Amino acid sequence: MRTTGSATAHLPVQKRRILRLFRPYRRRLLFVACLVGGSSLVALVNPFLIREIMDVALPQGRTGLLSLLALGMIVVSVATSSFNVFQTHVSAKVGQLVMHDLRTAVYSHLQRMSLAFFTRTRTGEVQSRIANDIGGMQVTVTTTATALVADLTIVIATTTAMALLDWRLTIASLLILPAFVWVSRHVGDERRVITRERQRQFAELSSNVQESLSVSGIMLGHTMGRSRSLTDTFAEQSRKLTDIEVRASTAGLWYQSTIWIVMASMPAVIYWVAGLTGSGGHMAISIGSLVAFTTLQQTLFRPAQRLLTIGLDIQSSLELFARIFEYLDLPVDVAEPERPVAPKELRGEVSLRGVGFSYAGAERPTLDGVDVTVPAGHSLAIVGETGSGKTTLSYLIPRLYDPTAGAVTIDGVDVRDLSFATLAAAVGVVSQETYLFHASVADNLRFAKPDATDEELVAAARIAHIHDYLMSLPEGYDTVVGERGYRFSGGEKQRLAIARAILRDPPILVLDEATSALDTQTEQAVQAAIDAASAGRTTITVAHRLSTIRDADEIIVLERGRVAERGTHDELLGLGGHYATLVNRDTEMVVVA
Repeated sequence: MRTTGSATAHLPVQKRRILRLFRPYRRRLLFVACLVGGSSLVALVNPFLIREIMDVALPQGRTGLLSLLALGMIVVSVATSSFNVFQTHVSAKVGQLVMHDLRTAVYSHLQRMSLAFFTRTRTGEVQSRIANDIGGMQVTVTTTATALVADLTIVIATTTAMALLDWRLTIASLLILPAFVWVSRHVGDERRVITRERQRQFAELSSNVQESLSVSGIMLGHTMGRSRSLTDTFAEQSRKLTDIEVRASTAGLWYQSTIWIVMASMPAVIYWVAGLTGSGGHMAISIGSLVAFTTLQQTLFRPAQRLLTIGLDIQSSLELFARIFEYLDLPVDVAEPERPVAPKELRGEVSLRGVGFSYAGAERPTLDGVDVTVPAGHSLAIVGETGSGKTTLSYLIPRLYDPTAGAVTIDGVDVRDLSFATLAAAVGVVSQETYLFHASVADNLRFAKPDATDEELVAAARIAHIHDYLMSLPEGYDTVVGERGYRFSGGEKQRLAIARAILRDPPILVLDEATSALDTQTEQAVQAAIDAASAGRTTITVAHRLSTIRDADEIIVLERGRVAERGTHDELLGLGGHYATLVNRDTEMVVVA
């Protein structure tokens, strides 16, 4: 209940934000309003033509007038239909443009979010917000504005026309409307709550599908014998969604039925009132005027009923807008500087000064007081036990996270003062979890450098020792890698990732367990290639296999987020401390293997 109250309290703000979405298209909307108004006013001519036919043309046998009035009714129908075609086209265009703006705004904002957001948010939830929530608003956004203007115009014009025919019958016709409005508001609140539940269940279902029907999910389900269990879980979630959909479809059903009953009964009420207001055997209104009035009455009740229905749809859509605005209002904790520094030259010196970092809700900091400087062109290796903060430290350099204490600088400039484009050009990253798009090898490589030539692709692939293998494939560099690169082995994917980073040719290269997926022979070949590619550039390596970092200019050993030891390989072995222990354990594992 607290959530519902909060949402209701913010409705005026939400409505203003929704209206601002249409602001760039106000001229088109004004044109639509003119078309709608014209269509509505033209449609009101028909009841008066009917009155003239019944009161004058038919009783007096004036065939010429009858033909003219009948032709007028046909012209009115043609004009109304033409107006409707134009306004539907323009309003649909505006609605889809607003949908496009919303989708793009959400996607763009999520692109600015730090890695922390995506580590705590399910991918299916994000997909559901963009697909289901925005998709659920489509009908409301594309048709509501037009329908609102059209129905308001019809209600006002029709009420005026009815009053001109007979004010007493008009009052009788309008007495029931306040009750409709009250019931509509009650049903609207109910639908808004149901919409919130439905979209949450949609997100849960989308997350389940995204996780369990991915390549990794299918493999895990089959190998663990959990396929049946996963199906049962999906069926249960689908059943919950079905129940919510039934509630959404039947909410206010009796209200709708009551409206239709009243609409069907009102002509009888009007005939009865018209009879009671007569005297001396004569009615106070002519037969033609009575037919015209009941025609106008039906014309009034249809848009009035639609206005109340639109109100219900808007109530439901407000919850969808609230979910979208919730994402758009997420604070960007890794923001691009307003006035970024533009260094003339990127040499590649990396310095961490008193760097600390804490994950939200963590009991202790992941990094604490890390001080290290890597001169341009030198290499730094980071080693330590699992959970010591090695990967987190490597994430701070390309600014996937911002330090909670201290500063990370490149060539003396705080990375928080560099534009994202400058930082991306300065730092190349190869992580231990390789991600490849479901596209060709060439497309995956060109993700790093879209304008790269075929010769540059080949050169990068040669350095990564993957070119010969690619050329052995029937389609070569045009081979589609499959979802997340599952058509390639772990070592092949890692080498593609290395080639992709090399193609960028950044002055700083960050390797986070980059050779962890390779066998010993391939690891040696790729390490030699990396060593060659690292010449003249700053290389920071997070190492699990210590054999790969023996030649690093400096090695730091992290323990519980602090630098426990630092020096060269030989110096650290001589200390006989943490590093020596890690090397001995690594050597024993190799011997056992």
